[in-house]
Amino acid sequence: MKQTTWVIRLEDASDDIVIDDLQAEAFGPGRFARTAFRIRENVPHRTDLSFVGLAGSRIAGSIRLTPILIGETEALLLGPLTVSPDFKNRGLGKALLRTAMDAAASAGDRTVLLVGDAPYYSPFGFQQVPFGQITLPGPVDPARLLISLLNDGVMPAGAVHGGSI
Repeated sequence: MKQTTWVIRLEDASDDIVIDDLQAEAFGPGRFARTAFRIRENVPHRTDLSFVGLAGSRIAGSIRLTPILIGETEALLLGPLTVSPDFKNRGLGKALLRTAMDAAASAGDRTVLLVGDAPYYSPFGFQQVPFGQITLPGPVDPARLLISLLNDGVMPAGAVHGGSI
């Protein structure tokens, strides 16, 4: 029987090794060369907006939001959203995404950017960034550059950098 309910809690420092293992399993060693991973390098993710999903006592998935700048606009970079292959297609990724987006909105954040599949993320308010409006410091398929504007956020413009003002 598929598990359809999850315990979702804030990530804590003791989860790091398991989360790193999940990311390695999901994205492989090439993940460090990807543009989104490079933006997050040396920038701590927001611990108040990073969650794990539990199946019993086992961490089955995680999501992180990391502060970035888009031009001069403070924003968040979503990802990685990772679910163990043992728990894929059971709703955990969507539950983690919903939790993180609700937390970001409640915290007053206004912009969340990600590189991902529009059909998966659009039900959560993500839309394709207009071509050329936002640039990343490496290659990315423009059709996969998505943004969600929260709390009456306005579409930012400019280059993306890790960190905040």
